[in-house]
Amino acid sequence: MASNSTESDAKPGLRKPVFVKVENLTPGTNGHTLIVKVLESSTVLQKGRSVSPHLRNTRIAECLIGDETGTILFTARNDQVDLMKADATVILRNAKIDMFKSTMRLAVDKWGRIEVTEPTAFEVKQDSNLSLVEYELVNME
Repeated sequence: MASNSTESDAKPGLRKPVFVKVENLTPGTNGHTLIVKVLESSTVLQKGRSVSPHLRNTRIAECLIGDETGTILFTARNDQVDLMKADATVILRNAKIDMFKSTMRLAVDKWGRIEVTEPTAFEVKQDSNLSLVEYELVNME
């Protein structure tokens, strides 16, 4: 008995990604998939060969990224730095929010992925940078 449903063709366990906007990012969250433009990228750390030969070079760049709802700083590490060039449009998969000095930073760790994609038509809303908002940890007792 053949089924003409496309659901039976889909691989089990895979689900379609839900794209979120920058304005919806909040502290302590993860699993975000976004399409963003890279506005600028600046290297903040570049270490050459370390004492141990099996450890690789370390590169970290802070990149201002955004979409039509706002901007946020993205921390690019090692090979990610090469993908996060100014004017590039990228898809961030399984991105997470890290807190740095009480402000939000977006990052993609080993469980996520960065893909360079075709340029998009949206204009980045640059007057709403979520990384400029300071958060305070409040203990609820």
